[in-house]
Amino acid sequence: QVQLVESGGGLVQAGGSLRLSCAASTLTFSNLAMGWFRQAPGKEREFVAGISWSGGTTLYADSVKGRFTISRDNAKNTVYLQMNNLKLEDTAVYYCAARWLRVVVSGTEYDYWGQGTQVTVSS
Repeated sequence: QVQLVESGGGLVQAGGSLRLSCAASTLTFSNLAMGWFRQAPGKEREFVAGISWSGGTTLYADSVKGRFTISRDNAKNTVYLQMNNLKLEDTAVYYCAARWLRVVVSGTEYDYWGQGTQVTVSS
């Protein structure tokens, strides 16, 4: 069983930055592909970014490319999402997710989920 705990959300003005963290409670974190997803009110959950177990492969949604960066520290069992130049439309609950082996964009293929952290971008 893998438990994921997100942190780092909050209120930020448009154009600002936040860094989300997701800590995993597992001895095999380095075997996990990790993903960030988000869900805005009234909208479906969407893929934001993903990273392979080694960090060698990263995937991004077109809407965040060039603004968000996903990274991981396997020694700390933690994955990060650095969010720069935030826009109003980035407002959502952000979820961390994990799956064994290959990183993918489909949320239905992730096995473990955190409880989410709220990110609110104001004008």
